[in-house]
Amino acid sequence: MSAVDVHAVASGKADRPAVVLSNSLGSDMRMWEPQLPALEERFHVIRYDTRGHGQSPVPDGPYTLDDLSDDLLALLDRFGVEQAHLIGLSLGGMTMMRTAVRAHERVASVAVLCTSAALPDAGYADRAGLVRREGTGHIAEAVVGKWFTPTYLAENSAQKEFYEAMVADTPDEGYAGCCEAIAAMDLRDELSRIAARTLVVAGAEDIATPPAMLTDIADRIEGSTLTVLPNACHLANLQQPEAATAALINHLEQA
Repeated sequence: MSAVDVHAVASGKADRPAVVLSNSLGSDMRMWEPQLPALEERFHVIRYDTRGHGQSPVPDGPYTLDDLSDDLLALLDRFGVEQAHLIGLSLGGMTMMRTAVRAHERVASVAVLCTSAALPDAGYADRAGLVRREGTGHIAEAVVGKWFTPTYLAENSAQKEFYEAMVADTPDEGYAGCCEAIAAMDLRDELSRIAARTLVVAGAEDIATPPAMLTDIADRIEGSTLTVLPNACHLANLQQPEAATAALINHLEQA
């Protein structure tokens, strides 16, 4: 499948190095809002909606991780960016790792949060079928229940409603197509080929991609740094925004 022109927004300092932000399954670029002020002070920031999400095109699935990587590389070309710092969470992290393997010359550094190198038994193929039958609204509450800890959701009802609406607004085919990309993914044997400076961030209470999965990624990428954020679940950058932002800025400044 050829690349699609994903919806993207550029901000920050156009004369500084580029940082590209890639969203998780079922979210859109708004998930990075807590990190924007600090990043925009220092970098040329490009946020985008993964295909099938937000305002990006929704081609028929299934998709592959290489399709998502092709979209990212086409985005860099569109903005005239020769090399970028890549940051992705969950599905976004998978996309960034695959791109760092396929096109290392375009990658200045990599930061992946709450993601995995392989999820063969996680039921993503079944979830794709469920979403095509019932719609993303059917799974929105369960998905957000894995994004944040129960205590956080109980204390932040407005946030809970906001993110459930975000999931429900994700196009059914886009969500399902990306589920199929995850189901077919296995990056474990190729992570050793990532040469760029890499930060790996886990949420200590993440049940979707537990810290052990992030440890495995860090072990496979020579010289990478692993950070575990306490009291954080799958969208660790949202539940612990200050700690996540500090880890990202430190990584980028050292890179």
